[in-house]
Amino acid sequence: MPLINVQILEGREPEKIESLIENVSEAVSESLDAPKENVRVTVTEVPKTHWAVGGKSMKQLGR
Repeated sequence: MPLINVQILEGREPEKIESLIENVSEAVSESLDAPKENVRVTVTEVPKTHWAVGGKSMKQLGR
């Protein structure tokens, strides 16, 4: 049973996250010849204050 963990910055619409889950599930199912019903996807939204690039948080960078 494939388990896929996705981390993204917070703030996306729920519909976008649902679409991501659907697309990732489909890609993994096709790639591994695994039944889609066996694919598990977790999405973790990370606060912009907890995601940094080059020593600065995404909040500091205004992203």
